[in-house]
Amino acid sequence: MLISLYQMQPVSGDVAANLAKIAQAAEAASDMGAELLVAPELAVSGYGLSPERFAEIAEGRDGEIIGALSDIAAEFDLAICAGFPERDGDTVHNSAVLVRPDGAREFYRKGHLYGDGERAAFVPGADSPQVFDLFGVRTGMLICYDVEFPEYVRTLALAGAELVIVPTALPDGTISRRVADMVVPTRAFENGVFVVYADLCGEEGSFAYGGRSAIIGPDGDELARAGARETLLVAEMDRTAYDECRRQNPYLIDRRPELYRLG
Repeated sequence: MLISLYQMQPVSGDVAANLAKIAQAAEAASDMGAELLVAPELAVSGYGLSPERFAEIAEGRDGEIIGALSDIAAEFDLAICAGFPERDGDTVHNSAVLVRPDGAREFYRKGHLYGDGERAAFVPGADSPQVFDLFGVRTGMLICYDVEFPEYVRTLALAGAELVIVPTALPDGTISRRVADMVVPTRAFENGVFVVYADLCGEEGSFAYGGRSAIIGPDGDELARAGARETLLVAEMDRTAYDECRRQNPYLIDRRPELYRLG
């Protein structure tokens, strides 16, 4: 599978403008033969909004945002993953959707909210991440901070995931850079999975994003890495190329869960 990743500078609070940017990236990715485009966390709305503004923008799973993303996926014949604020009754979630060209959809709600701003705006997801089929590849979704919890990625790997998609809004800074450059490749390596880590970039109000988006192979090596600016990355996902890596590092097979209990 040819995978594309859109490192994107959001237009804060402007859904139409952000959807137009995603559509432009989808067209370019499709022209290169990509079957999947991954956009960042809250790419449709922007990340640097107040809780009240997120509540205004948030839509349900049958709303215009998801409809527009589905139309883009159908027009350019590729799957699209993007973050959006999801309304469910009186609550708002930090969510991601994956839409396929045929209209089929997968949803995920961020389980680990980061900082006071997210906790004021969103309710954390209550369900474990799920594995689904994407063009014959067993795939799961997480959002940003989730990938920093090894148990969460391991949950997907044990369920058979080969590819983990992670829309993110990683801030600029030395510590954050270590997440992009060290933690994310480690998650790929220790679970034998591909990881697509798609960050925002540039500035949005008082927020500055780190960029450093990456597509990582199951051996922890970078298949593609962005810098600080808006860009489109493309990489080939060759599952058979990493059989020897998994053979030498059979972490999932050699696990002994009975030893991992405290108390």
